[in-house]
Amino acid sequence: MRRTRALHALTATALSATLVAFGAGAAHASPQARPHAGKPLPAHVAAPYFEAWTGQSPATLAAQSGNKYLTLAFLQTPAAGSCTADWNGDATQPVSSSVFGADIAALQARGGDAIPSFGGYSADTTGTELADSCTDVDAIAGVYEKLVTTYGISRIDLDVEADSLANTAGIDRRNKAIAKAEHWAERTGRSLQFSYTLPTTTKGLEADGLAVLQNAVANHARVDVVNIMTFDYYDGATHDMATDTKTAATGLHDQLHALYPHKSSRQLWGMVGVTEMPGIDDYGPAETFTTQNAATVARWAAAQGIDTLSFWALQRDNGTCVGTGGSDSCSGIAQDTWYFSHTFARFTGLLR
Repeated sequence: MRRTRALHALTATALSATLVAFGAGAAHASPQARPHAGKPLPAHVAAPYFEAWTGQSPATLAAQSGNKYLTLAFLQTPAAGSCTADWNGDATQPVSSSVFGADIAALQARGGDAIPSFGGYSADTTGTELADSCTDVDAIAGVYEKLVTTYGISRIDLDVEADSLANTAGIDRRNKAIAKAEHWAERTGRSLQFSYTLPTTTKGLEADGLAVLQNAVANHARVDVVNIMTFDYYDGATHDMATDTKTAATGLHDQLHALYPHKSSRQLWGMVGVTEMPGIDDYGPAETFTTQNAATVARWAAAQGIDTLSFWALQRDNGTCVGTGGSDSCSGIAQDTWYFSHTFARFTGLLR
């Protein structure tokens, strides 16, 4: 997302008393004992982001909030130049069954799943996004494949923003690695999707975001979902955030049509994802996503048949800090706890 989230995490205090801490040493079976291929995600899925650096359990918060699917943020390298991706860029939190393995298995046992996400603002501005950091395409693809074999997941999210949008070499490596991982999945009989999470204007992607997708087409990398961040516009205007979500997504649909002219309009809408930021975003009150906006967007998403409905982030889904913008732990508006989760979670069931 479009914030220095890892930096916030270093100074974060305890969040809500309702949020349960995660035991870092949670035991789970080794990858060798879990040879199953992951199940494809539903064609229409609600999957809010989970701030993975907080020490909390995604499975516990998913159960409390009523979510079946979560996007786990973020994976990044521990230092620029590395080809190893760890959770939160922390070498003590590798891609391993001992780190989030029990949580992901619990989500899957409940009929849901996790979507691991690479990048985010902090990684994308420090050279620690995997494809920016690592110059070996095979190694990048190997990391993607390891996620699949370790956790049995079926979708990987790539959050590309800020400096990463200008790193043309990293963009090219990333898309080449996607294509390699997709070929590997086909050979091994696994389901594997990739989503790109990109910043947007109220009318669609800017040129640099569109260039990421154009490069994917050139590299024969299949992009299953383009997830736009419909917040933090920073354009000096006061926004109706629901209306702007619709216009941004419509603009994206038209851009996708130019990239994939043989797809039907319905298929193109089925490639669209939307991520909101509940309450007051980083810009301030002029960009406030209200509870009414959430209900409007949920209805629109179901009617339009988009693929993914998400928000940043699960830990913000409470009203404990009315008037505060851009918090990592609350929305800044008056709301029932888990209001946005409950409103969006129904999206998965409506279109199954």
